[in-house]
Amino acid sequence: MNLTTKGNQFIQDESITWEDLGAGLKRKMMAYDDNLMMVKVSFEKGGIGALHSHYHTQMSYVESGAFEITIGDKKEILKKGDVYHIPPDIPHGALCLEAGILIDIFTPLREDFITR
Repeated sequence: MNLTTKGNQFIQDESITWEDLGAGLKRKMMAYDDNLMMVKVSFEKGGIGALHSHYHTQMSYVESGAFEITIGDKKEILKKGDVYHIPPDIPHGALCLEAGILIDIFTPLREDFITR
């Protein structure tokens, strides 16, 4: 896997390979340092980001497609250009309604993503 490591100030999308997560999902670790991480996640229609929680604050931008996003006990359909915010330790997940890409931003970085 070709990871972008901290210290790079300019990152070219085509220089990063996709990591296949299975079940119609793949991701790229775009950039990170000790405090912040950006991850691009591609979903096929019907792909599921399973309900989970973590201690990180997360914001996500819908680059393309349509998603049913669950945050806590709330659900909403979001499309290209929409953003959602997930506070720490709140269960959340995504169901892809139309193939697309989410840009996830975490603080602090998701160490579990880079130690695999």
